[in-house]
Amino acid sequence: MHVWLTIPSLANSRGGPSAVVQNLSEHLVSQDVRVSVLTCRASVGQSEALPRDDDVRVIRVPGSGRGKQGFGAMLEQGLFEHERTVVHDFGLWLPANHSVAAACSALGVGRVCSPMGMLAPWALAHKAWKKRIAWWLYQHKDLRSASVLAATAEQERRDIRRRVPGKAVATIPHGVEIPGLSNLPSRNPQKNWRTVVFLGRIHPVKGLKHLLEAWRLVCPAGWKCVLAGPDEAGHRAELTMLLRSWDLGSVFEFSGMVQGTAKWALLRQADLFVLPSFTENFGLVVAEALACEVPVIASKGTPWSDLHEHGCGYWVDIGVGPLAEALRKATSLDDSERCEMGRRGRRLVVEHYCWPRVAELTRSVYEWTLSGGTPPACVHIPSQEP
Repeated sequence: MHVWLTIPSLANSRGGPSAVVQNLSEHLVSQDVRVSVLTCRASVGQSEALPRDDDVRVIRVPGSGRGKQGFGAMLEQGLFEHERTVVHDFGLWLPANHSVAAACSALGVGRVCSPMGMLAPWALAHKAWKKRIAWWLYQHKDLRSASVLAATAEQERRDIRRRVPGKAVATIPHGVEIPGLSNLPSRNPQKNWRTVVFLGRIHPVKGLKHLLEAWRLVCPAGWKCVLAGPDEAGHRAELTMLLRSWDLGSVFEFSGMVQGTAKWALLRQADLFVLPSFTENFGLVVAEALACEVPVIASKGTPWSDLHEHGCGYWVDIGVGPLAEALRKATSLDDSERCEMGRRGRRLVVEHYCWPRVAELTRSVYEWTLSGGTPPACVHIPSQEP
């Protein structure tokens, strides 16, 4: 089997999608799948989540992925290098995604499409008029022509079903690296401060204004908050102004983007993780925090009901009030209680979200896309649903 993973950008600043393609490619190769990654060239100085396995072929195209050297042209040249070929495209709306859909339709090649949360109501409302135009020009047709659409959780599957009824949808969670905890610095119970960590883009969709307001209501004594991630659209400056006006600057810290070992060290030393997003198709950082034995507060804009069901955190309604109440409860616990929640969280991730299991599930969807027959259990066929 030859799988093409296509994504407009592998930039680390793009967050989850880049990391997913990086890790999925490596674990598919370990399962004897030939993998090619097709992406746009990075900007000068831009770091990328490149596959670390030399057996993964990475092909970069110039510009936005259109034209004679774009995604479509590269696929036309390479799709029939192997008789059993499938394409897995990540994202929507962009010229590169449309080029992939057009090429696969023209050549009769099976295509799996991962919308990556871009059909959620909040995402559709962002720059809505541009998306409405794109929807009628090409995006709806591109989704309809896919062999199967891929969701990361039940919540995203419902979003897809509302916008593209009648299509087969595979529910495949993102995988997570399971760090060896003995190689990371552990929490120091004697430290003067306990730490809440947010890790992600500093962007309005992440609900960080709600976090600041909730903190102002609770004012947990002996706690501070680290906001880690790249600034987008000047949102950090907006948050900084709020922190100054509410006199919270001394307990909030912007650390910028953290990657690799520094990311795992930050998570491992945290006492609590928070993700108050308005929408997330998966929220990979939740799984990463749990893998580091850190309990999590996440909004119901994320698909993490597991937090409540497995006793490893708080899954709360979107809004300042519910977030403040969860923050009050979590910061009032004894260290030992939070540690036990964290241990339950790591067990959950190891059992359900490790990369080998996710790659095997994804491969089963590729096999079904190529050969048909009885669909894997993760694939929902509309005619079979109530």
